[in-house]
Amino acid sequence: MRKYNIALLAGGNSSEREIALQSAAQVAEAFDKERYNVWLIDVCGRNFIYREGDQEFYIDLNDFSLPLDFDKTIYFDYAYIMIHGTPGEDGHLQGYLEMMKIPFSSCDMVSSVITFDKISTKRAVADTGVGLAKGMLLREEDWIAPEAIVAELGLPLFVKPNASGSSCGVTKVKSAEELPEAIFKAFDESPEVLVEECIVGREMACGILITAEREYLFPITEVVAKNEFFDYEAKYTAGMSDEITPADIAPEVAEKLNQMTVAAYKACRCKGLARVDFIVTPEGEPYLIEINTIPGMSSGSIVPKQIRAAGMTMTEVLNLVIEDTLCGNQ
Repeated sequence: MRKYNIALLAGGNSSEREIALQSAAQVAEAFDKERYNVWLIDVCGRNFIYREGDQEFYIDLNDFSLPLDFDKTIYFDYAYIMIHGTPGEDGHLQGYLEMMKIPFSSCDMVSSVITFDKISTKRAVADTGVGLAKGMLLREEDWIAPEAIVAELGLPLFVKPNASGSSCGVTKVKSAEELPEAIFKAFDESPEVLVEECIVGREMACGILITAEREYLFPITEVVAKNEFFDYEAKYTAGMSDEITPADIAPEVAEKLNQMTVAAYKACRCKGLARVDFIVTPEGEPYLIEINTIPGMSSGSIVPKQIRAAGMTMTEVLNLVIEDTLCGNQ
């Protein structure tokens, strides 16, 4: 059986770089080594770097090959994207790989652009029945008085970068006086800022993979943050959140979450593994937070826990992702 050469693309150029490297290290261990030769490539700025001991080798971006010496060059059959933020989750890398005709593991360029942009995500799912919080989009040239924002959306509020991940730059605001600082903080991460009403409830994370053969809806996780919300510290600091899988929720709420997860995934034309996050009100109504098209895959991340809870292994799931996207592009 032929072994395919896979470029595992890691790192990236955002504030999520270190988390992406941790995720990639975990994924690298889980690949089926009998089927695939895996090359861990650090995407850093404009350089795609493969490291072997003290040596560094650079991907030739003209044809997405890896020259190792004068008479040995690796030609890749496939790219597995494990980069949170830019360029792996915002469509930049997908556009390049599509141009190079290299099949890859995640959403295509258009879908990635939509899901990385929170307001575009909301517009894409608006007619699907998925619950959405009221919000307001701000651009750098805009100035809206804090009192006007509060009058429109109430308090408390969430201020978020419109295009960012891992809750970087997100602030929960409890007064109009706190709004300007929170908005400036979000603008440090993104040229557009989304201000949303605060939906009170329990946070649920829903892992999903849809292949040509079937839909995989993994056991739902409830996230209980020790901080006021599931911010960067709560996500990536041990002991700062409890993640309960499967979540202790009523069957009808779980069914509603699963239906909305599928609806959001399909409305945004997602591919590969994704995680769709919701807030569920005390009345059992889910409201979409965001879609993560490159969810965290480190040992402490939510989706790997869900995969184990489903009685599957990471290797099995990686094989499903690769077979679905590789074979369909041969």
